[in-house]
Amino acid sequence: MFRFFERLVDPYVTYEETDTLPQKLGPFLSLYARPFRRVFWAAGIASVVIASVEIWLLAYMGRLVDMLSGEPAQVWAAHGAELIAVAIFVLTLRPVAQVLQVALLNNAIIPNFGTLVRWRAHRHVLRQSVGWFENDFAGRIANRIMQAPPAAGDVVFQLFDAITFALAYLVGAAVLLADADLRLLMPMALWFLPYIVLMRWTIRRIGPASEAASEARSAVTGRVVDSYTNIHAVKMFAHTDHEVDYGREVIEKARATFFVEMRLYTIMDFMLVILNGVLIVGVVGWALWLWLHGLATVGVVAAATALTLRLNAMSGWIMWAVSNFFRQLGVVAEGMQTIAQPIMLVDAPGAEPLKLGDGKIEFRGLTHHYGRERGGLQSVNLTINRGEKVGLVGPSGAGKTTLVKLMLRFYEAEGGQILIDGQDIAKVTQDSLRRVIGMVQQDSTLLHRSVRDNIRYGRPEATEAEMVEAARRAEAHQFIGGLQDNAGNRGYDAQVGERGVKLSGGQRQRIALARVMLKDAPILVLDEATSALDSEVEAAIQTTLYGMMTGKTVIAIAHRLSTIAQMDRIVVMDQGRVVEDGSHADLLAKGGLYARLWSRQSGGFLGEDLGEEAAE
Repeated sequence: MFRFFERLVDPYVTYEETDTLPQKLGPFLSLYARPFRRVFWAAGIASVVIASVEIWLLAYMGRLVDMLSGEPAQVWAAHGAELIAVAIFVLTLRPVAQVLQVALLNNAIIPNFGTLVRWRAHRHVLRQSVGWFENDFAGRIANRIMQAPPAAGDVVFQLFDAITFALAYLVGAAVLLADADLRLLMPMALWFLPYIVLMRWTIRRIGPASEAASEARSAVTGRVVDSYTNIHAVKMFAHTDHEVDYGREVIEKARATFFVEMRLYTIMDFMLVILNGVLIVGVVGWALWLWLHGLATVGVVAAATALTLRLNAMSGWIMWAVSNFFRQLGVVAEGMQTIAQPIMLVDAPGAEPLKLGDGKIEFRGLTHHYGRERGGLQSVNLTINRGEKVGLVGPSGAGKTTLVKLMLRFYEAEGGQILIDGQDIAKVTQDSLRRVIGMVQQDSTLLHRSVRDNIRYGRPEATEAEMVEAARRAEAHQFIGGLQDNAGNRGYDAQVGERGVKLSGGQRQRIALARVMLKDAPILVLDEATSALDSEVEAAIQTTLYGMMTGKTVIAIAHRLSTIAQMDRIVVMDQGRVVEDGSHADLLAKGGLYARLWSRQSGGFLGEDLGEEAAE
């Protein structure tokens, strides 16, 4: 039975992806709710049926009281069959209706709706650009992805478990009282109007208060995760107390916003107690007055009393349910600040996969300032021919890494073009572009997975033998054999920790190199690829790297000029422009910036101060 309800909706059903999600709460939830429409209708109808049955039972209790006023034998003779039928109904059909509604909510809707929202939100966020992620805390993004889906599920749950039921119940209660005596509606109306006013007052305040509290919790998560992720820096600079204070600031703000939220609930509870007292005295007292004057039977008084006490108990639950409904809407609204942000860096309409030919790369008038007035790149023109190995040098901030990031289309260039084999990279699909480029960065972080998973990330379909061979070429196979994690996994099965923290910098870099070697892309980018390695390992890998470059178009960024002296060409950048271009020997002969950097370089590294001095 459980599996039947659990499979009513597939949360991973194929859907049409959109770059721009609705920015308003109602359309946003409606978009995710489309696969659940039939199930929602079924749950709503079941909720109305259950409320109707509950009202009927209260009405029947009044009838039962009136029936019992006669002689027992006569009552049984006249109504025995009816009583048996009611008993059978209560024991069979009523539980069936209850179980149906509970199964629809607990097994079909709640697990699947939250899963669907989280799955689609995760897919949407992963499509965002690198720059988008760089502008926010990873912890806050993750917190919103984790908070919003269960909140959306709770919204749906309250809608069908409480709100639909409550509306049907209130309508049924009014019908029951009116059927007994129309005048009994007056005290109920006198209670209902201020009850609606109280609910409206609460709702108008609880949504914004909940959104503020949720945002404060996300800020706490963002700062805390930031501290944990950078724990080495925290310990290195002995800033534990600073991080504690940094976290306390947002923790205290979260507490303050929670105070505001809880004050609303306290006021609501206090007012509710007063209103419910008016309800009980009004309806029961009026029913008694009618009975005293011979205008109502004992059964009417009993039914009115039972109904009133039931409403008294339900009113708090309804108020809490409705308040929680809007509270969770506030959490979803806060999550939408991340989940519903439009994808800004998208494939052009009708974009085709990149058709790689010779691997020729052209930068034409490339300009990018990250939205600022200065910095970045300014009108860069550069051509790299097929199979050419080009070294890229220059002081820090010259624009070397920006050039590479734009080539990978991590950002949308603000001006100019980048062409690969004559194709504008802005007009081909991003995935096809990145598949033909292999890149090793200076600080290569790893996924918190096994060594095997990290290397095969370069080419998941690679065989075990191909993966091990890539590790051997990267001088990583030997140390991998000695790895063991806390769970007892060894070698290629050992977990590397978040961002690869369980490994040394050199070990991480060698695994990253193995990953790119396994990918075997025709265009290779090396951004200080061997800077984290000791001299002995670097010397061993340099031979492998030069062999790996055969037949590929290569861009190598380096501060250590000796590592790129053997390149076909060396391009020198300064202040976002190409200032020199030629072979190592040609550039030394020119006596320009490169020659000065080469002569002044200390210990084989290009210092930032040297670069600035040379650029003057």
